[in-house]
Amino acid sequence: MYHHVKKLMYTVRVDEPDPRFGNMLLEQFGGANGELAAAMQYSIQGLNCEDPARKDLLMDIGTEELSHLEVVGTLARLHLKPLKFGREAAEADPLIAIAGGGGVNLFNSQGNPWTADYLKITGELDVDLRSNIAAEARAKIVYERLIDFCDDAGTKDALQFLMTREITHMKSFAAALDSMGKPRFSIGRIAPTEKLVDQYFNDSTGKGDHGEIDTRGPWNEGDAWEVVEAPAFQDMRQDLSGAESPAIHPESSYGTDPEGLQEVLLDQLHDLLHAEKQLLKALPKMVKAARTTRLQELFQLHLQETELQVDRLTECFRLLEAPARAKPCKGMMGLLEEGQEVIKEGAKKEDVPSDLALIGAAQKVEHYEISGYICARNLAQQLHMSAISQLLGLSLAEEQNADQLLDQVSRTLMSVPAMPAPIE
Repeated sequence: MYHHVKKLMYTVRVDEPDPRFGNMLLEQFGGANGELAAAMQYSIQGLNCEDPARKDLLMDIGTEELSHLEVVGTLARLHLKPLKFGREAAEADPLIAIAGGGGVNLFNSQGNPWTADYLKITGELDVDLRSNIAAEARAKIVYERLIDFCDDAGTKDALQFLMTREITHMKSFAAALDSMGKPRFSIGRIAPTEKLVDQYFNDSTGKGDHGEIDTRGPWNEGDAWEVVEAPAFQDMRQDLSGAESPAIHPESSYGTDPEGLQEVLLDQLHDLLHAEKQLLKALPKMVKAARTTRLQELFQLHLQETELQVDRLTECFRLLEAPARAKPCKGMMGLLEEGQEVIKEGAKKEDVPSDLALIGAAQKVEHYEISGYICARNLAQQLHMSAISQLLGLSLAEEQNADQLLDQVSRTLMSVPAMPAPIE
């Protein structure tokens, strides 16, 4: 919920309006590195964020950026004001004077309209935080240049405030990223190819007209770095000189014998097969125990999905030329036993508490299956078994979707419509 207070975050004072400088200010109003882009980027990231603490951070800063937008817009409007009344001033920027009436609009300093293409939103929290740090750094530089080109003391004060807040936000985003405890280069889920990830391709060679030379530094030597000289001409150079050069490592290397990995994959599949077969027996009981229609429908839908998942696992065994034999899955057995207790206790509860407890038990099952499918799919990918990986990926997507749908029902059951408390 947003609420506007009729007071700027920073009091704006413009003693000497300058329409040309007002045009420059529009870069931070409707430009790629401007306040609107930042506000939208952080707020949308916040809406998508499942981490409550960092969601709060994103929404806090996203909302502050809207306040900055108001400050920049006010500054720009005051500087552009002469365009409303004077022909000579209006000729300095006809687009603003004629089309915009001498006021601000969602354009950058070149007259290009604002676009959502400015936003960098991936849905991966650590990646988005890195983008935000870079966005704040770019905005800081823009404000610095605006200050350099500004002659009005009051405007400089406001720009100094805005520039400083960019650094504040950088510090917050950096701290949030560091607190996640992820290694710097751990991006996404799939690991990079070993050895190849440490190879530096020297693709710009020779000596330039202005004395440019090949250089070495911590970005391409030391630690695990291995320089591959002119990869495009590697074979030709070896043929001519006979000199040895590090070869490109295009294929991933197994951490162990592929047969050992396949054995682990089979073990995971046996476990998943038994888990899914147990769930086939439990889901009808969960359908019967659910009180709300929506929850009953979800359990019924997942029962159908589970039948398909058993078929997919059976197909995986066929592709591996191995018997589709279920291995007792003690983890699932324990979860379903706990779920049976929840059903029994839920019979004594009201509808909402009963269904919430049932959803909790169901989500524990989903998370167990999700982890199992992720492990099995990753093993299949490492073994280059694309057909098996695809089958497991389909089941994984269904499990993740089921978990999200259960979460939605849970939130609906927990929500209580109420008017917000008045702001004092």
